[in-house]
Amino acid sequence: MLDASGLFGISPLMSVTGVDFVSVPTQDLERAVAFYGETLGLDRSVYKPERNFAEFETGTVTLSVVNPEKMGIGEFKANANHLALHVEDVAAARKALEARGVSFHGDILDTGVCHMAIFSDPDGNALMLHRRYAPRDPAG
Repeated sequence: MLDASGLFGISPLMSVTGVDFVSVPTQDLERAVAFYGETLGLDRSVYKPERNFAEFETGTVTLSVVNPEKMGIGEFKANANHLALHVEDVAAARKALEARGVSFHGDILDTGVCHMAIFSDPDGNALMLHRRYAPRDPAG
């Protein structure tokens, strides 16, 4: 049984308090820096080309753009699971990105609780513009 003291009353080994960053793999750091900084307009907080990474701020989570092969931490594999980027107006954000050359995969989706527009970065990492317009249902 899991409770505030951990599994079966055993103290947990750690207490996760948030997400500091998510890694976004790239094969071309300069191309990715241009995309996340200039195309998406994210603020770049770290730029270490000699160490094969750069970081961008979203307001809640840092995107750490890394070249895993050049860093020696593994092979490149694009992320197929969407990273949802919160925007206030999905249609307006999509239009702005299309004007900057971004292509989207299909129309804007309306799930009944949120709007989503799916696209990819130049390395093929799955991204999404997202806005929840209905409150979360704690029951499901």
